[in-house]
Amino acid sequence: MSSTREIDNLIDLMAKLPGLGPRSARRAVLHLIRKRALLLTPLADTMQTVAATARECLNCGNVGTADICDICESEKRATGELCVVEDVADLWAMERSGVFKGRYHVLGGTLSALDAVGPEELRIPRLMDRIEAEGISEVILALNATVDGLTTAHYIADQLGHRVRITSLAQGVPIGGELDYLDDGTITAAMRARKEL
Repeated sequence: MSSTREIDNLIDLMAKLPGLGPRSARRAVLHLIRKRALLLTPLADTMQTVAATARECLNCGNVGTADICDICESEKRATGELCVVEDVADLWAMERSGVFKGRYHVLGGTLSALDAVGPEELRIPRLMDRIEAEGISEVILALNATVDGLTTAHYIADQLGHRVRITSLAQGVPIGGELDYLDDGTITAAMRARKEL
């Protein structure tokens, strides 16, 4: 039996995390072991707690430790605006920006004919129910500017018709972005969405 089997298993598991490969995982595990009392033990305890308590919000699909997340519970967030995002990471990115003060709806992905993902596999029916039940006046489609994201946005807009105001995030050149580093799709979208100065 190898004396490093458990450590190797930890490295293998860490390497499966987004943004970490085998080398980064080895460095992270070695650092955690060196800082066992300060990092490894509290991290292990917290991971056990999160594993036992984390769940999706029954209303919007956010991740938290209660059946209804803090955003959905907050009366201050009941602005009549509902921001539709693909996944929880997008919701968290919007929250980090601090620019949106309404409520969210996490679809859980995008429509994709190739992957056999239709409206029923996503939270689109729940979205339609929420718009009626919560008196939503504006739906902001904050979906990624991919083929699947745009297809999903068009589908939702078609389903909503003229019941509510439908908006989407502006697309184009990011502030501080250089054209040389942008992909063709971004440049095309920026050119088509240009405005008067």
